[in-house]
Amino acid sequence: MSLFVYNTLTGKKEEFVPLSPPKVGMYVCGITAYDTCHLGHARAAVVFDVVYRHLKRRGFDVTYVRNYTDVDDKIINRAAKENASCTEISERYIKEYELDMASLSVLPPTIAPKATLHIKEMIDTVSALIERGFAYEVNGTVFFSVRKFKEYGKLSGKNIEELESGARVEVDESKKDPLDFALWKAAKPGEPTWNSPWGPGRPGWHIECSAMSTKYLGQPFDIHGGGRDLIFPHHENEIAQAECANEKQFVRYWLHNGFININAEKMSKSLGNITSIREMVARHDPESVRLFLLSSHYRSPLDYTEKAMEEATVSLTRFYDTVARLHEIHPGKAVSDEPDIDEGRELKQALMNFEQRFDESMDDDFNTARAIGLIFDAVRLTNRYLDAAEGKSSTFAGWAVLQFMHLQHVADEALGAFGSDPMAFRRRTQERAHSRAGVDPKEVEWLISERKSARAARDFAHADELRKQLSDLGVEIKDRPDGTTEWRLR
Repeated sequence: MSLFVYNTLTGKKEEFVPLSPPKVGMYVCGITAYDTCHLGHARAAVVFDVVYRHLKRRGFDVTYVRNYTDVDDKIINRAAKENASCTEISERYIKEYELDMASLSVLPPTIAPKATLHIKEMIDTVSALIERGFAYEVNGTVFFSVRKFKEYGKLSGKNIEELESGARVEVDESKKDPLDFALWKAAKPGEPTWNSPWGPGRPGWHIECSAMSTKYLGQPFDIHGGGRDLIFPHHENEIAQAECANEKQFVRYWLHNGFININAEKMSKSLGNITSIREMVARHDPESVRLFLLSSHYRSPLDYTEKAMEEATVSLTRFYDTVARLHEIHPGKAVSDEPDIDEGRELKQALMNFEQRFDESMDDDFNTARAIGLIFDAVRLTNRYLDAAEGKSSTFAGWAVLQFMHLQHVADEALGAFGSDPMAFRRRTQERAHSRAGVDPKEVEWLISERKSARAARDFAHADELRKQLSDLGVEIKDRPDGTTEWRLR
């Protein structure tokens, strides 16, 4: 099987052929560490975590680089506002981000470079651009001459005429051309500075990623990723800087994830609809958040609503309820892949073909939506079989248990989800549901205990009254054959 990816640079889906197989170099733009991270950051991180996981699953030796911008106008402004140093601000939010990523089961990258530790590489890149005539210095600030790079706009599809009309162009009278952008910024009072051939100053934003990606992955390298909002100007400028400084192609495959909207509106501070990762995982199980983020193709826009999050939790609950049903089957040593009833035949085909079809979906530009659909097809067929086979001893049921365990392993390895213990997932989701609903689990357990005593005393009227009290609290109960009672919130 071949892996195909959609390349923003060419505007089409292409077979992925790394430069030096099995080695793959991948760089993804990380956060600017000045504030708490939100759902948009989570989507980018989870998307490229899945790309990383699938590449490794396919046998590639991946060097995954995801940077931290720890010097920037936003960090400087936040530091001034809080009377803190830029290092204090950036380190605080880097630690927060790493905790957020761990909560969402995002694997750490191979390398996580910080901009401030790579000033030398940035200065060397800027120097090369000046030497080759693509950059110029004015009063300690160095600008890139956009018009001198004839291919400028090849990633975003923008042309010089569009840009001249004023789209996203910084106003700076010291530039030779309003389209030019800063590679190195002259020092200003109160800002962090480093010595350079052009005097004290600090790097521009765009130069960071060009310098750091080239240091760790060489040039060209295989994959560069990030959100769609970075295509222009950030990634466009990265290409211009790197290709002019080193006179060779920068990146071969550009991957970009789509935006997240909140209730059909774009996330923005002005609308007050920014949802932080921390808030999300307090209200919803992190695995549900991850499933929601992977429920649509990564290039598609994704609309967050509370209903969509609840549906993700319901879907995972259905999955883990199925796993729990399977765990109740004890096949012993004898298992057989021969279906004992008609409902087992379709299930057998689904489980036998699952891994191949799953990998085919992921090989088609990381189509997680289709891959997840296959998982729930297997869930539906498994439950249909278990319903039909209830109460029967079956060696095929034992075979199905083993196959479903393998399905879980594949899904967990590739998607970072579906690998929890069913009881642990149920406990996590119930705790969050109790908190949101204001239900005291101790009160529920007491009512269930009282109902059990009433039933034992054959006081069924009182037992029914207690069941109604539980229902009024939003609690569903299920009496099991072994005498225990399970409960959950509706």
